[in-house]
Amino acid sequence: MIRSIFLGSGSALPARLVSNAELANTVDTSDDWIRERTGITQRYFAGEGETTATLATAAAARALDNAGLTIADIDLIVLATATPDLTFPATATMVQKALGGAGFPAFDVAAVCSGFLYALGTSDAMIRSGMATKALVIGAETFSRLLDWEDRTTCVLFGDGAGAFVIGASDGSDNDQGILATQLHADGAHCELLYVDGGPSTTGTVGHLRMKGREVFRHAVTNLAQVLGDVLAKAGHTAGEVDWVVPHQANLRILDATARKLGLPMDKVVVTVDRHANTSAASVPLAFDTAWRDGRIKRGQLVILEAMGGGFTWGASLLRV
Repeated sequence: MIRSIFLGSGSALPARLVSNAELANTVDTSDDWIRERTGITQRYFAGEGETTATLATAAAARALDNAGLTIADIDLIVLATATPDLTFPATATMVQKALGGAGFPAFDVAAVCSGFLYALGTSDAMIRSGMATKALVIGAETFSRLLDWEDRTTCVLFGDGAGAFVIGASDGSDNDQGILATQLHADGAHCELLYVDGGPSTTGTVGHLRMKGREVFRHAVTNLAQVLGDVLAKAGHTAGEVDWVVPHQANLRILDATARKLGLPMDKVVVTVDRHANTSAASVPLAFDTAWRDGRIKRGQLVILEAMGGGFTWGASLLRV
């Protein structure tokens, strides 16, 4: 059986670092208020000339370099984003062009903070079916351009960035290598708890992010604990076998509560929310790449990725790196 294996990762951040103290100069908030409720100390905001596509391209180029490949080796790009450069064409096609590729499929998926899990699952399915052999899977966002700066409960939570994986087809000889299982879910009944109040077909505007934080927190802890258990069971592994959990970096309290529900110590959880804030679809690959490059995540280790976002959408993927 063909299986998708991890070949390399990369990430990119905008040039501008924005501390809590800097935000407090223009927003009715404080460093203590943000840290206490979220664990965030800083984030990065895209500046002039920086877009979702430019960040995605930089992350993808670094992932290719990490994998020892070039764009000529790639035959699929799937990019997860809720903040595309244009309504169309897909931001993935802009990345394809910027990297010098052409001809092969390149498209976007929209599942907000769970987007990278959806993109990874889609790419894995296409590789397993023989439709692709090597894929660039990207999560990239410029959420700072959706924020309402009058709403201090949301504008302090988000940042911009991008992360990317290269995955490729194995010969299937090792059943405990690569992407072992993926579980994806959605429930549109809760869309009013986390959404953007604009769009081409309704208001003709981009709109601003709106969120009911307490309700989102409650659903996140329950849904993430459940999907993590489900994906482990699907792959025939237990929580005690996991070397690292790479979660969506939304809020330190959510990360801690989810780990406790699974009985996992926090020293097995990759945490970057303090430095990057919530980068939506970029969050999981950005956190993974941070731990991959600093040596925490190593070849042969069992890693679980998980996220929940607006929709609601949520999912998890288990892989042997």
